[in-house]
Amino acid sequence: MARLLQDTSKFHPSEWYTANRMQRASTESQKSRSECVTAESWRLVDEIEKTTQKTQSDVNKKIEQRREEIKFWKQELDNKLEQIVHETEVLLTFKNRLERALESCKEPLVVAQKCLMYRQRRVGIDLVHDEVEQELLKEAEVLQGIIALLGRTLEQTNEQIRRNRSAKYNLEMDLKDKFTALTIDDYCASLTNDTPHIIYADNAMKLEGNFVSPEDWIDFSNINVEKADKQRNNSLALKALIDSILSQTANDMRKQCEMVNVAFRNRVKEVKDAKHKLETFLAMVMDETASQEKNIAALKKAIADKEGPVKVAQTRLEARNHRPNVELCYDTVHCSLMNEVQEITKNIQRLKDALAQAEAELKRLSCRQLSLEEEIKVKENTLYIDEVLCMQMRESLYINNY
Repeated sequence: MARLLQDTSKFHPSEWYTANRMQRASTESQKSRSECVTAESWRLVDEIEKTTQKTQSDVNKKIEQRREEIKFWKQELDNKLEQIVHETEVLLTFKNRLERALESCKEPLVVAQKCLMYRQRRVGIDLVHDEVEQELLKEAEVLQGIIALLGRTLEQTNEQIRRNRSAKYNLEMDLKDKFTALTIDDYCASLTNDTPHIIYADNAMKLEGNFVSPEDWIDFSNINVEKADKQRNNSLALKALIDSILSQTANDMRKQCEMVNVAFRNRVKEVKDAKHKLETFLAMVMDETASQEKNIAALKKAIADKEGPVKVAQTRLEARNHRPNVELCYDTVHCSLMNEVQEITKNIQRLKDALAQAEAELKRLSCRQLSLEEEIKVKENTLYIDEVLCMQMRESLYINNY
């Protein structure tokens, strides 16, 4: 009996109650945590359902927006393709018009080149790049350009047709890709959660292949459109150029020929006027030379006339420098004599300066006379070249239409 009372394997009643309370507390705590997890799970399920629906709705909207973008660019590309095809067909008709006009510019070109060659014989200051030379060079350039222009324009037309076809090819390839992409996005837009045969495609998440950014996608089609527009505009400009070449070449030649003739007439009148003025200037210079010679003689006489007064003043000063003792006074007389000598000396120097200037001017007048006489000869030579050699040759020139 004593051994039973001392058995340590049995618990005390207080421990039994404590264990029950702990079981209850643990159960209630576990139940509370479980309820929180359940509540959080339902909230998470609801949240994810809403997020999934919203995300799928956003994706559906983006797919629709993308389809509209593709449709927009597809329509743009269709329009540009139609335009470039039309322009190419029209340009082919213009090409056929460029094969008939290469033979009637040679004689005017020969005349223009001869005039330029004759005018190289001008001398001195008259060998000037004047309006006549500018118009002759322009005439030669126009004529040479017309001779080569028709052949070059035909080559340019062939090149433009090639570029149009290249732009057309780019548009067609872009349209083909747009059609494929639109077909795929149409299929994607038709898919729903209940669509049969939808599958898991984990590999679809891998960004493989040559993906481009939306900006690059827009730029690609925009570049094709801009290229097509550029070639279309180039075709329009080329057609206008061809029309201008075929209809205006003869008129341009005739107009330029008249511009040269007018420039010749104006230049001849200008040279004659210049020659007349030079002859007038020559007479003026000769008169001025005679006047300057008289002026030099008068200046020399004036300088000689001042020798007496300066000698008198200096002699007086020399004499008064010999006054004795206190009489050697710097009085008003001495001061006046000093001023007089300085004044006369200064005036003589001024006269000498004027004389030197006058003699230099006389020398320049002589040089000017020689220069004017030489320039008059230059003008006579220029008049012979322009009025006799060139203008008479150009009188027989006649521009025909072709």
